[in-house]
Amino acid sequence: MTALPFLPDRPEMRFAPTNAASLPLWLCEAEARPEALTPAQSAWAAAQGFTGALGQLCLLPAEGGAVAGALFGIGSAAKRARGRFAVAEAASALPEGNWRIEGLSSDAEAEEAALGWLLEGYRYRRYAAGSTPKARLVCPEGVDAARLEIIAEGEALTRDLINTPANDLGPVELEGAARALAARHGAHVHTVEGEALLAQGFPLIHAVGRASTRAPRLIDLRWGESGPELTLVGKGVCFDTGGLDLKPAASMGLMKKDMGGAATVLGLAHMIMGHGLPLRLRVLIPAVENAVAGDAFRPQDIYTSRKGLTVEINNTDAEGRLVLADALAHADEEAPDLILCMATLTGAARVALGPDVPPFYTDDDNLAGALARASAQVADPLWRMPFWAPYEAMIEPGIADLDNAPSGGMAGSITAALFLRRFVTETERFVHFDIYGWQPAAKPGRPKGGVGQGARAILAALPEVLEL
Repeated sequence: MTALPFLPDRPEMRFAPTNAASLPLWLCEAEARPEALTPAQSAWAAAQGFTGALGQLCLLPAEGGAVAGALFGIGSAAKRARGRFAVAEAASALPEGNWRIEGLSSDAEAEEAALGWLLEGYRYRRYAAGSTPKARLVCPEGVDAARLEIIAEGEALTRDLINTPANDLGPVELEGAARALAARHGAHVHTVEGEALLAQGFPLIHAVGRASTRAPRLIDLRWGESGPELTLVGKGVCFDTGGLDLKPAASMGLMKKDMGGAATVLGLAHMIMGHGLPLRLRVLIPAVENAVAGDAFRPQDIYTSRKGLTVEINNTDAEGRLVLADALAHADEEAPDLILCMATLTGAARVALGPDVPPFYTDDDNLAGALARASAQVADPLWRMPFWAPYEAMIEPGIADLDNAPSGGMAGSITAALFLRRFVTETERFVHFDIYGWQPAAKPGRPKGGVGQGARAILAALPEVLEL
């Protein structure tokens, strides 16, 4: 097995020097033309049928046949509202060279365009060669280029981890990625592995991972010595067969991405540490493979969790909430200022909100408001869902304290969130994100494959949430 590339050099995901010579890319609304065009260029655009429709590109000629610039259609406001990072499409379509964007109407629009351009440069190239966009952007004036490059780098890490198949990314390799991240930022990692999970009080993580030939583990990364304490918990199921409740082939096809929560918190951790936020950061990742073997955990088994709550197993394919339960209980023992949990947890969330919009759950209205505002500000969609107390009875089987897979098929994302909340009792502020972690079809700034969700919104909200 070749070593997992960790944050490889990606010049295509960095800005051109601020003082670099560059060509103009004019943003044009529907049926509009920039005043800076010469009569010949306007005539050329008309002859090419350029209307300013969303995504339409028209290269402009200079005397002698060189490229003088380009027009890019951004359509109507209504059309733009249907998507994100529209300008990113130009990054893949323009010829090689340095470009600058003309016609940006606000700082927020400039930041979204610049970040989208960087994200469009991402390609996953571990197993096959491929081309990357050749056009580089001079960062718009007033936009913090270094900050956006750190964010793009964190997102690239998340995408790389999700895209890597399970034969090259199991629990030990996921630990390796965490250790490499820690080494880059001066953080520290401690791991509890295999049978030591039982000895040190992590029975659910052990139960889920014990059937695999690759030992389960709890990865614990710490960084920072002062400030409020933030604990990130990410589901690290490196492959999910469903266990003895085996998934059908169609459902198993994307299960390399079942560690998307872990990948996202590692990408977010890179953003936090890269920006030097004044806080104490802890990242907990229960890393397992849910496999099938003679010692696999079974339906109707009952386990006592780290929290002391007993859990009846009514579906071995609802394993994510089990490994998270022990990790959350461990996080809760320190009562940090905020616990944030990210997991590719339920299909119910996708049925409710589709692949683009992850739900999040919290009892803290101020925290929810900060996340909602940040989500809109940085074009990172989130939607609040309720910890609906009347559904608590659905996760109480009677024979044990909790049921990991309530029957009935309703409110699956909510009942999973309620299950997780039972393991956070000492920490005042807790938020859980039920993410998808996958882009089903390519869109501007987001090639098909693994994708981070929620990390940029969280990063933007942290200064308000933790009063940094």
